[in-house]
Amino acid sequence: MSTVGLPSWLDPVVHAARTVKPPQLSRFLPPESGAGRQSAVLVLFGDGARGPELLLMERASSLRSHAGQPSFPGGSLDPEDGDPRTDGPLRAALREAEEETGLDPRGVQLFGVLPRLFIPVSDFVVTPVLGWWHTPTPVDVVDPNETARVFTVPVSDLTDPANRATAVHPSGHHGPAFLVESALVWGFTAGVIDRILHFAGWERPWDRSRQVPLDWRA
Repeated sequence: MSTVGLPSWLDPVVHAARTVKPPQLSRFLPPESGAGRQSAVLVLFGDGARGPELLLMERASSLRSHAGQPSFPGGSLDPEDGDPRTDGPLRAALREAEEETGLDPRGVQLFGVLPRLFIPVSDFVVTPVLGWWHTPTPVDVVDPNETARVFTVPVSDLTDPANRATAVHPSGHHGPAFLVESALVWGFTAGVIDRILHFAGWERPWDRSRQVPLDWRA
C-alpha cells in the first residue's frame, strides 16, 4: 500500500482510514472468538467525467448471499491470498474485483484499509480495502451467475441530499440508503459509504426521516 501520488481530494479519506475506530463505523464488529468467514471488498475511487466516483456492482439475483444487492466488488479470502491479518485482504480485494468486473489490478493503487466489520446475516468478517483507480480500464459483467451489472457512481450523487434515505428492513433494522444509478444501495455497502462520506467531511445535511421500505426477501 502507498499514498504517494494520490490526488489531493483523497486526503480526507486517507486521514479517515488512519484515524477511524471500529465502533465509529458500525455496531456489528467481528466476534472476539475469531469466528466468521474472512473476506474483503474493494472500495475503489476513480476520477470520472463528473469528478470523483466509486465502482459498484449489482450481485446476481440467484446468489445465496445478498442476492440482487448493489455492492463493492469482493468476496471470501482464498488460501492463496495469504494471511487475513496482513496482506490477505489486499490480494483478495483485487482478485475478486478482477474476477467480478474484469478490472485490471495493475491500474489500481491500494492506499488504506478500514477496520474489519461483521455481517451477521452471512457470517462474513469484511475488510474494506481502499483503492485509487489511477489507470481506468473497461469493466463489465464477467460471470452473469455472480454479477448482474457493473457501474460507477459519482461521489456528488452520493452526497446529494435528494438521493439519500433511510432503508427500513422488515426486521425493523434501519440503515442509510442511496438511490443512485437506478439502484437502491443499502445494507453493508451503504453503511460503509455513509461513514466514509461522514469522516471525510463530504456529507451534506439530508432528511433522515425519509424512509424506503425494503422487500421482506431482502
